[in-house]
Amino acid sequence: MAGELVLAVDDEPRYVEIIRFNLETAGYRVATAASGEEALEVFTAEDPDLIVLDVMLPGIDGFEVCRLVRERSSCPVIMLTAKGAEEDKVRGLRLGADDYVTKPFSAQELLARVEAVLRRARGEAGERLPVPITVGDLHIDPQSKQVTVEGQEVRLSPTEYRLLTCLAENVGAVLSRDELLTRVWGKAYKGEDEILRVTLFRLRQKLADDPAAPRYIVTRPGLGYMLAAASGP
Repeated sequence: MAGELVLAVDDEPRYVEIIRFNLETAGYRVATAASGEEALEVFTAEDPDLIVLDVMLPGIDGFEVCRLVRERSSCPVIMLTAKGAEEDKVRGLRLGADDYVTKPFSAQELLARVEAVLRRARGEAGERLPVPITVGDLHIDPQSKQVTVEGQEVRLSPTEYRLLTCLAENVGAVLSRDELLTRVWGKAYKGEDEILRVTLFRLRQKLADDPAAPRYIVTRPGLGYMLAAASGP
């Protein structure tokens, strides 16, 4: 399902044109920005459905733009990183990015990542959580897509919410890394343990769930992860 508005942010005109051409050919609408400041202005004015955001920008860099966007919105973000810059990928994911694409990239790779992230944002990936679930002080309401801990709302990105509900759909059962990657991100992400590890780290932070003494998300070394058995109504 195309037609969504994508904000492409890069200070290299050739990359902006590559992104614009390929996304518009696929049926998306595209807005552009060449700096962090301009990206924030366009984001506020246009309210895009997704942002493709380069790390290296003049003025406010992509990391800061991602952080500021995430403070205000759950709009999905795909970071553009340089080849071999693993620390940039991890930093972007920890700041709330949903995915990353490494430069140089192919049109097919970019479109696949955009489609996968938007599909997760629309809630189309995998099954739907059929009923509300409570694990200790954690409550997930699939109707409103609201997550609360001790009665306080926890705002999650679409990917974080999808990961949590995937675990909740299988509460008490261990899911392997590849199973989670396939269910939440898609088959093309199988083996990308880093994106799962960092997203779990971010999710646990938001839930105030200490990995050393977890209340909710439990690690089974060598096996995978599970949501602790449900309790409550």
